[in-house]
Amino acid sequence: MKKTISQSLLTLILNGISILSLIFLVISLFSYGRVNNQLSEANEERFELTYNANRFMNGSSYLTNEVRAFAATGNQEHYDNYWNEINNLKNRDAGVAALQEIGITPEEQKMIDDMFALSNELVPLEEKAMENVKNGKLNEALGYVYGNKYSEAIAQINALKEQFLADLDARTLEKVESLKQKADYIKIEMILALVLVGVIQLSNMLMVQLKVLRPVISIKNQMTQISQGNLSAEFGMRSDTSEIGRLVDSIHDTKRELKKYISDIDAKLTQMAQGNMNLTTGDDYRGEFLPIQRAMGQILDSLNNALSRIHVTAEQVFEQSDIVSAGAQRLSSGTVEQAAAVEELSASIKEISKQVNNTSSDADNARQASMGAMGHLQTCNEKMEALKSAIDDISMSSRQIGGITKAIEDISFQTNILALNASVEAARAGEAGKGFAVVADEVQSLANKSTESAKNIAELIEKSIKQVQSGAALSTDTMEALMEVIKSGQQSTEMIERIAESAQQQAQSLEQVTEGMRQISEVVQNNAATAEESASSAQELQNYAEDLKISVQRFQLRGSRKR
Repeated sequence: MKKTISQSLLTLILNGISILSLIFLVISLFSYGRVNNQLSEANEERFELTYNANRFMNGSSYLTNEVRAFAATGNQEHYDNYWNEINNLKNRDAGVAALQEIGITPEEQKMIDDMFALSNELVPLEEKAMENVKNGKLNEALGYVYGNKYSEAIAQINALKEQFLADLDARTLEKVESLKQKADYIKIEMILALVLVGVIQLSNMLMVQLKVLRPVISIKNQMTQISQGNLSAEFGMRSDTSEIGRLVDSIHDTKRELKKYISDIDAKLTQMAQGNMNLTTGDDYRGEFLPIQRAMGQILDSLNNALSRIHVTAEQVFEQSDIVSAGAQRLSSGTVEQAAAVEELSASIKEISKQVNNTSSDADNARQASMGAMGHLQTCNEKMEALKSAIDDISMSSRQIGGITKAIEDISFQTNILALNASVEAARAGEAGKGFAVVADEVQSLANKSTESAKNIAELIEKSIKQVQSGAALSTDTMEALMEVIKSGQQSTEMIERIAESAQQQAQSLEQVTEGMRQISEVVQNNAATAEESASSAQELQNYAEDLKISVQRFQLRGSRKR
């Protein structure tokens, strides 16, 4: 068997890579969200730092502007705005506190401290300028706030402000750009992960299409052929170590096993159809086919036993029918002889009637002829008793044949039951048992044909029995007629003895004898016809027995040789 990677392992690998890629994608999504949040926080922090730095610087510029405006105009409002900023608004202090709370570098803190130091140096100048304004010395006040010292300090503070804002902006921008680059990198990772998942899923789909779906469709088509009983359909797939390969190997093995079972069953049934019952079932059937093997064994055993009994019975029927035929032939011959004797007796009586007026010697001759007729009648009576006994034997044999046909019907019924059991077992086997269901139907058909043949034989035997019963009735009537003839003969003898005494009485007696002989002749003729029919029926029964014997002998049974 060719070694190859299994579909489940390949699918597991591809799905594992896909799952890992999805997990990486989920982690990347969380990372992107976290970085995005950090970027938002960095932008917000940049804004807050810039805002509070401007607040600090604007507060310082506001104080400078207000003190200079107060020195230039002497307007009290500027004075109040100045001290409101110092005492209430405190934008410089609030801005620095917010910067420190957000987070600044030591260098940035040093620049703030330097700006505070320079601002503190300006406070005495501003206080002197405001004091001179209050004293009406505006020119002197302008000298304090517009002088070189004040302007140099303001210039230094502005330079520090610009450097502070530049450094702060550069630092926060660098952090924002770093987070942006990180976010872009995570985006690229996510896109690559999605592409990888797509490629893996496409590969998985192609693998399933090529390695699973197509083989499964081929297997489905092959199983459809098998379910329809076509085990010779072309199946080009080869087995390997994969799951589909093992399934293909199982299908090949199933086809081999089914072909083996069907071939074995076909061979045995063919031999059974040809009459060879000297068979044995093998022991290589497996699984659900074991009941079929046992059923075939039971069928063979039952058929062998039944046909053996039929064979023995057929021999007996043939022998008895031969005896019946011989008896019927003898009965027919005896009846013909009896008819001839009656004819002769009738001719003698006519001769006696013509010579009724002859001498007493003629009367003595008539008496002797009458005594001879009595002897013949006794012989006829004995033959009729033999005929009745033979007909009774035929009737008994016919009943035995009827019992044989009943045994044949029982065998056919049992075979039919076995066929039904086989059909049930085939139905339990499902689609795989349809092939044997056909075999079971053929066995059932054979059983039905056997039953029909047995019924035909039974009808023929019943017809023969009726004919035998008819012959028995006729034989009884003949015996009764013969008894009457015997009585008439006795009366004839007495009449002949009294011929010499009364010619008139003799003539009357001869008339009665003539009428009695006519009746005897009719009865004897009927007996002859009945005997011929009995002989014909017996011959026909013998032919049937011969046919039954030949039909049974065509089967080769266990422990016997086919003849």
